[in-house]
Amino acid sequence: MSVLPVSRGGAGDATAPGAAPAPRRASTRRRLFEAAVVLIAEQGFSATTVDEIADRAGVAKGTVYYNFASKNVLYEELLRDGMDLLSGSLRRAADATVAAGGSHVGALDAMIRAGLDFIAGSPALMQLYVAELWRTNRTWRATLTSVRGRALTVVESVLHDAVAAGELSAELDISLTASALLGMVLVAALDWQSFQPDRSVEDVHAALSRLLQGRVAGGP
Repeated sequence: MSVLPVSRGGAGDATAPGAAPAPRRASTRRRLFEAAVVLIAEQGFSATTVDEIADRAGVAKGTVYYNFASKNVLYEELLRDGMDLLSGSLRRAADATVAAGGSHVGALDAMIRAGLDFIAGSPALMQLYVAELWRTNRTWRATLTSVRGRALTVVESVLHDAVAAGELSAELDISLTASALLGMVLVAALDWQSFQPDRSVEDVHAALSRLLQGRVAGGP
């Protein structure tokens, strides 16, 4: 994830509650998220300090605690924010396809492309999210489960519509298929970013689109 250019020092950001305009605080939180996700992806959660996050974001240490009660809370909110952004991106892609007269399977394909575009812009965030899926002892496990559920709900809703429209079999296991589609996009995108960075997003999308059409929609 890219880090926004910011001014150094930033002590003035730690103002009394309610004193700073909402857009300014939102901008500060975004900078902290972007700093934290890069540092944690590079060196791990435990090794990353609040001082490092503040320095990377260009704010005072107190600003971190003004916005988040602890490093744990910052990370939990980071995961929530990132997955909510992904879910919104998937939803908009599906809605736009259907609104333009496309099929529901076409909406699934558009969601694949939207997911790839999102991950290409936020690879560190997705690396953290995928890594956290394997850890069951984190204090933010409930939050992770919740935000994962939101993303899956978006995919499931389109699958339900596709079944209702007769585009997919009524015997389709919607819950498992939604998990498989989301997982396919996440893992394929991370593999692409890590091991095949010379491939274009169009190329990767085309490969996954063919898989969708052949294995889900039953096309040629």
